[in-house]
Amino acid sequence: MSVIVSDIRKGAYYDSAFLMKLQRSLTELQGVEDAGVVMGTEENKEILKHIELVDKQVLDANPDDLVIVVRAATGNEAEEALGQVDELLVKRSTEMDKNYRPKSLDTASKMLPGASWTLVSVAGRFAANVARESLKLGKHVFLFSDNVSVEDEISLKKEAAEKGLLVMGPDCGTAMINGIGLGFANKIRKGPIGVIAAAGTGLQQVTTRIHQLGSGITHGIGTGGRDLKEAVGAMTFLMGLDALARDPETKVIVMVSKPPAPSVAEKVIKKARLINKPVVVNFIARKPTARQDGNLWFATGMDDAAALAVELAKNPPEVKPAVDLKLERFAEGQKYFRGLFSGGTLAYEAQFLLEEYVGRVWANAPINKENKLKDSLKSEEHSIVDLGEDEFTVGRLHPMMDNEMRIRRLLEEGKDPEVAVIMLDVVIGYGSHPDPASELAPAIAKAKAEAEKAGRFLEVVVVATGTDLDPQNLDNQIDQLRKVGAWVSSSNEEVVRYAGRILMGLDKKVDSEFTFTPVNLETLKNELQALNIGLDSFAENLEDQEIQVVQVDFKPPAGGNEKMASILERMKKN
Repeated sequence: MSVIVSDIRKGAYYDSAFLMKLQRSLTELQGVEDAGVVMGTEENKEILKHIELVDKQVLDANPDDLVIVVRAATGNEAEEALGQVDELLVKRSTEMDKNYRPKSLDTASKMLPGASWTLVSVAGRFAANVARESLKLGKHVFLFSDNVSVEDEISLKKEAAEKGLLVMGPDCGTAMINGIGLGFANKIRKGPIGVIAAAGTGLQQVTTRIHQLGSGITHGIGTGGRDLKEAVGAMTFLMGLDALARDPETKVIVMVSKPPAPSVAEKVIKKARLINKPVVVNFIARKPTARQDGNLWFATGMDDAAALAVELAKNPPEVKPAVDLKLERFAEGQKYFRGLFSGGTLAYEAQFLLEEYVGRVWANAPINKENKLKDSLKSEEHSIVDLGEDEFTVGRLHPMMDNEMRIRRLLEEGKDPEVAVIMLDVVIGYGSHPDPASELAPAIAKAKAEAEKAGRFLEVVVVATGTDLDPQNLDNQIDQLRKVGAWVSSSNEEVVRYAGRILMGLDKKVDSEFTFTPVNLETLKNELQALNIGLDSFAENLEDQEIQVVQVDFKPPAGGNEKMASILERMKKN
């Protein structure tokens, strides 16, 4: 019968890479069936329990204790295995002594004053404080550590934003800065494409495909997987996007993410639209509504994103500056869209497209049931009403033949001080009203005049569907509508996107939610030097890339006793 023997070392801390090596060394010894070498956290004890590597000592261990447990065929073999531990620990200490390792980030920073980066991979419960210390020293942080709370992530990123520093993480596995790989990184040639990703392996996949397709990257900025979640709000993503937008060497930007929170994705896309560079968007689980929209190209997957970026870098498109939407014409508080349609399919497409710009769109015939208007006769926020639905046509002609109800609704919506844009469709052809513009144009003029009298500007946009051979003549209809100040196109998509850009421009919330000091581009472009605290392998990877790095010999404050560490931290502040 197998024997389990354990050794609990109070307050002894080692990084996870060393613990893994020690565990492997023990399992290779004669007679040892299995071994576990971990810090005594509850999560680690649960794993040991699951693989039947526990005794009472193990179960009683504290989070700051080093737990060494061996299962062997006999008691002697188990004890002999544990006897090897001290020899292995001494060997590590000897190796460390050969190259002096400072005990603190402050000392390490003085040893390498040119370092702009700190790589942090210590246990999660210590990582936030280590990252904070690095920010105080003015360093960007590559935060590999996981098990960092969302509250700490938000706090760190807010502090970094004030200082113009990046916090990439927590749980950021990959980054590439000026040709140098951090963490789990590939060797990618330098080139004209900048990538920002809330997805570690996504960043690796896209950048390696870019390399394989013959191009290269300026920077690959990782943000950590939670950055595009609602709570964090894309703080690092927005700062990274701004840096790549200002970087003259970055000609094309690629944005990659695991499934983002929809509202956060729209916030990021809104910012991306303002960049005068091609931006490729690949947000997993977010279905693109178009292949291209202005300076944005929407990819169907990571391979497609890489191929698009390489092609755009080879053949740079003309990215026109954003059209002047003359937003100053609108009064304070104008922000909503109202769509009054006679064509059901046009109304559905408008919902789908508009959501990309404003988020939720209410409708009487919604694509998503949760967006159904409570009362079809009363609009809410951004709303689209299909007046051709059965509820409006009982005992009444279809609105493609009778404009009365739409005209009434147009004048009613135009009086709402929060409405900025009203959209109509004019569908001509056999069976339709013989001259719809002759009735709608005067109503549009009246609605716009009443808004102007009230100190507001009302934009009325119209999609005109038909041909020059139709009895009503499409050109004639468009001319009548434009003469009264309507913005008209025969493309439903073009009209909706024009309206969407106006609404985004009027939305002050996104701009005021998160402000930051721009990242100093020189800290990204200078020869990279770094401090590393945690996994030795990260320092070794940098050395392999001929980068100067100082490894910090991390020991948890107060021996890992969190209560005592908190007291010491408060004493420092006082």
